[in-house]
Amino acid sequence: MPKDFEPGVKPRPKRATRMSDTRRLFARLREALASGAASLPDIASLVAKELPADACAIYVTRAGEFLELAATYGYNISAVGRVKLRLGEGIIGAVAASGDALNLPDAQNHPRFAYRTEMGEERFAALLAMPVKRAGRILGVVAVQNEQPRMFSQMEVESVATVAMLLAEILSRAGATNLPEEGFSNSLPRRYAGHVLSAGIARGPILPYGAAGPIAQLLTDDPAGELKRLDRAVDMANATLDGLIAASLPGGNAPRDVLDAYRMVAQSAGWLGRVKEAINDGLTAETAVDKIARELRERMRRIADPYLRERLADIEDMIGRLMVALGGAKPKPERADGAILLVRRLGPADLLDWHSRGIAGVAIEEASPSGHAAILARALDLPALQVDRGAVEAGNEGDEALLDAEGATLILRPEPDVVQVYNRALEARSVRAAALQAYRDKPAITKDGFCLKLMLNVGLAMELDQLERTGADGIGLYRTEIAALASGGIPDVAGQAAEYGRVMDRAKGLPVQFRTLDLGADKLLPGESSQGEENPAMGWRSLRVGLDRPAILRRQLRALLLGAQGRPLSIMFPMVATVEEFRAARDLLEAEAARVRPAPSSLLAGTMIEVPSLLFQLPGLLAEADFVSVGTNDLMQFLFAADRGTPELANRYDTLSAPVLELMERLVVACEEAQVPLSVCGEAAGRPLDALAFAAVGVTTLSMSGNAILPVKALLAETDLSTFRPILRDLRRSGAAGGSIREPLTGWAREHNLPV
Repeated sequence: MPKDFEPGVKPRPKRATRMSDTRRLFARLREALASGAASLPDIASLVAKELPADACAIYVTRAGEFLELAATYGYNISAVGRVKLRLGEGIIGAVAASGDALNLPDAQNHPRFAYRTEMGEERFAALLAMPVKRAGRILGVVAVQNEQPRMFSQMEVESVATVAMLLAEILSRAGATNLPEEGFSNSLPRRYAGHVLSAGIARGPILPYGAAGPIAQLLTDDPAGELKRLDRAVDMANATLDGLIAASLPGGNAPRDVLDAYRMVAQSAGWLGRVKEAINDGLTAETAVDKIARELRERMRRIADPYLRERLADIEDMIGRLMVALGGAKPKPERADGAILLVRRLGPADLLDWHSRGIAGVAIEEASPSGHAAILARALDLPALQVDRGAVEAGNEGDEALLDAEGATLILRPEPDVVQVYNRALEARSVRAAALQAYRDKPAITKDGFCLKLMLNVGLAMELDQLERTGADGIGLYRTEIAALASGGIPDVAGQAAEYGRVMDRAKGLPVQFRTLDLGADKLLPGESSQGEENPAMGWRSLRVGLDRPAILRRQLRALLLGAQGRPLSIMFPMVATVEEFRAARDLLEAEAARVRPAPSSLLAGTMIEVPSLLFQLPGLLAEADFVSVGTNDLMQFLFAADRGTPELANRYDTLSAPVLELMERLVVACEEAQVPLSVCGEAAGRPLDALAFAAVGVTTLSMSGNAILPVKALLAETDLSTFRPILRDLRRSGAAGGSIREPLTGWAREHNLPV
């Protein structure tokens, strides 16, 4: 055993940890592990001396959810095996319970400090406690202390984090008890709430994915060789991705904008550079990749911005491919037919890959509706749900799961009676889907002959096949910002023009209403920030950005005009609050139109009605706008001062209420008098009962997601509008206080056997 491992040797005087010290620490660890003689006390001694610190302790989880002191240097040796802490008890127990490190200048003054006389820790002040985690589970805690109060440096924190990673492999091989991040049993049924990313229902075996396998070799004495291995793995991962794209996206109708964005983020030199630095410190390639991945996860967990958090999924996608190429992760199964995939994060290329392997649905712990994975899931018509944290850890491979991406619920190991209920629902859904196909080529018309136009809301060219699948009358809302978000930036004029031209080509003469960039709030491009806005949804976003940065708006308007190539063009401006703003935007459009040839055969400029102030300027607005479209999502949150992203307010205010229907009816009358076309778009327009109510107050054009068109057509076809109108009028009067009338309306529809 090396002399420095001898117990009782006084540590060298404290000094700042330098990069050379980190490399020496890893080199000493490599020598000790290679000799096969390094025990946990040896490692504790080595870490304390090389960091340096006055003491080091290693705690290991044991059955019954407690931690036991397994090795020590600098504390009383007799405390080993005697000191036990419950999960959450003391600073060490708190670190194990939270999974977060604690760096304290004076531990004894911390409110969670739990004194143990047998430790002999009275003389120590500074404490750095790091969880030992593997595959998301806590295996123990490693802690270092100094006698003098101080904060451990960032380099020291990273060094101890790497030691914790190495200990995780050692402890897992030694059979340490896995302590889940939550105290649940993995044999009982579990329900997880969530948010719908892509609607649908699926049932199948659980397939948890993303947990790293054991790494055969943790440290290296040949960094140059490991760097070459990393370069080969990067080339292999890139080749795999190229093959996936070529195989999955035939005919040029692919979401290449999404995948290009993935490429840009996943192959960023920034995080790969940090991997190379870790290899130069003495880690093997797979250990270095795993180390940087852990650091990224810890940092991104603390970022509230959903768009920035989504970028981690893109990087993790590439990390997974690198680990497979390096032999440090289990390859995906060849087939996963009917499986419910459970993952913490998921990038777009990975989702495409899993879809090709046959998964029936996916539950993601960290995702957002505007993220790449959600965009692709909707385009692939794959049920997808963002679920509460803990689902991945609770899932046993092969157990049954129910993914309800309509009721926003994931059920693991459901009871038999629950399975029966969902089986009936799935059977009814299948029968219903087959029956709905009969409406594809029929017009949207009520039983008594009232005709409507049902349009699509889309954001990617790959979604345009829904025009044919649903028999939609055109595109009522083309969200131009989705492609910009997916590609990680706003393309140049030529790139935008090519995209808009492809959209019009695919529409084959059907009308298309392009909405200009609706960026800001929760839709931020890389490098942008909300600038600390307290209410970003009401802040600097959408047209406000375009008017303040007219060059961006003018380039997009020029691209739209060029993409039209002489065809009719309709452009819609979002987030308009005053007639003056609309006039300013239209002036920019007309200025660009005067420069572009060939000019569109017709040019229409309209606006979204999302901001309530515009409702008090209708005469002036309707005198200038060629058409208007009610954006129900934003209008509802502004009308009721209810953030649509706040779960506690999700069902508090309803479009099916007297105030909203009164507003819609007045808009219909005003637009009819001014002879300005009116449409309603948003989630509400795609709910059959809401669509019926809008039709009853006179709305003739609705724009919705593709999966809503046939159900809306079906309800309209079965309803006599002249009979429904007085029913709705009476319910509006009874609900004049502002409450929802959804329940009585649903009851009426079911009494008449209507498909709601």
